[in-house]
Amino acid sequence: MVFLSLFHKRIWLRNAFLFFVSLFFYYKTSGLFISILLFSTLCDYTLGLSIYKMQKKSWKMLLTALSIVINLFVLAYFKYAYFFTDSYNALFSTKIEIFNHFAHWSNIASGSQYQVNSILLPVGISFFTFQTISYSIDVYRERINPVRNIMDFGFYVSFFPQLVAGPIVRANEFIPQLYKPYDLDKKAFGLAVFMILNGMVKKLVLGDYIAVNFIDRVFDNPLFFTGFENLLALFGYSLQVYADFSGYTDMAIGIALLMGFRLPKNFNSPYKAKNLGEFWQRWHISLSTWLKDYLYIPLGGNRKASAFTWICCISILSIVLLLSDDIWLRISIASFAGVFGLMMLLVLSFRKWMVTNINLMLTMLLGGLWHGASFQFIIWGALNGIGLVVYKNWKKISPWENSTRWFANAWKIGLTFIFITFTRIWFRSETMNTSFDILNQIWNNFRPDLILEILGSYKTVFVIMLSGFVIHWLPGNFKEGYKNFFSSIPWYAQAGISTLIIFLVYQSLSAKLQPFIYFQF
Repeated sequence: MVFLSLFHKRIWLRNAFLFFVSLFFYYKTSGLFISILLFSTLCDYTLGLSIYKMQKKSWKMLLTALSIVINLFVLAYFKYAYFFTDSYNALFSTKIEIFNHFAHWSNIASGSQYQVNSILLPVGISFFTFQTISYSIDVYRERINPVRNIMDFGFYVSFFPQLVAGPIVRANEFIPQLYKPYDLDKKAFGLAVFMILNGMVKKLVLGDYIAVNFIDRVFDNPLFFTGFENLLALFGYSLQVYADFSGYTDMAIGIALLMGFRLPKNFNSPYKAKNLGEFWQRWHISLSTWLKDYLYIPLGGNRKASAFTWICCISILSIVLLLSDDIWLRISIASFAGVFGLMMLLVLSFRKWMVTNINLMLTMLLGGLWHGASFQFIIWGALNGIGLVVYKNWKKISPWENSTRWFANAWKIGLTFIFITFTRIWFRSETMNTSFDILNQIWNNFRPDLILEILGSYKTVFVIMLSGFVIHWLPGNFKEGYKNFFSSIPWYAQAGISTLIIFLVYQSLSAKLQPFIYFQF
């Protein structure tokens, strides 16, 4: 910030400085994976200009497809290499091992000694890949003009506050800010400091404390804990993942704001949602809208099934069959898909119903796969897709859909929250066995006779969890009120409150700091 203040009035110098700072930040966190980031930047910068210059639509489309293929290939190589290798070995009874060509080439070129028998996932690759894909598509759709200066484009791709865990920033939202003069008034400064402090408290006081002292222990060994403890760990995880991810986003928004850039809101009190559709409009908003604009609508939305729809169906079915290591499970899944296909061919009403819902299911399934190639993420995505389809049809006949009475709203919010928490069994568990162990403990070993003893043993954890949920469900106007109050008080009062909060956060620090959950995606 000290260096930035020296030349913040010179726009090109400011952008260049922040670009190199962002690259340095990524290099310090990811080492030579910075070459992947630079490759993606150079590739999409060149293709964006080429798409714009082409006169024929067929060439524009071809270049856009090339951008998508290159980006997805790089993402698939690092994220799904183990999945494809294991699946190939399982199918053909081979023993092929992973070989990291990038590490091999790096060792040859620079004399480094990187391991070639493992592939690590570059931090943030899922986020900057989606950003560069949306840039090429938006240039093709003529929603934006391509960026002329590669440093500006590199700055857009690599801006460090949001590089590793979002929010996913659209080019048409961010790039115009590159050419505006630095602007940070007193209120914006106060708001930025508030967001950073808010993110710290969410992450370190709420998320990390309850994770280290309760949630991780239960998920590591669910059979060692009663069903009641497993159930509380599930609800606790819903709070942890929100505090962790939205805490990071708050800090990213605050840091960016200090540098004069506005990042989009990524969370809007998601556990206040009255239905699953509204939840996904409030949770990880930048990813939800990305999937809607660049996947759901191109698939055909709720109007039709496109050729891409059926390609996705076949691809996902193939992945599911590859992931299943039991022959009877494969036969069951294939039979189920065959019966579904036959019903669509023979029953017109069923075909119409499926066509209006299939793209929704596919979007959620692919959203699940975006988090990782495993049965757990597929089940998590499928449950959310089924939930959305059920709600979409239920709301047509529900007598309470438009009710504004408090008990109706409380029922809808509670039901949505419980469903979301239930799906996270598969999101959080590292293996399928862990998921089933948790369900088994809740169903068969709840132990209500130990509830008071458990509440007493973990009273600090449960008080923090309860406080977190109470704060989350506070009215939005009240939250806006204390946020605006902080941003409007004198600087010395802000400094005093900030010092006090940092002291309290320091006192609550766990011995074992937790990495941000979404860094792994």
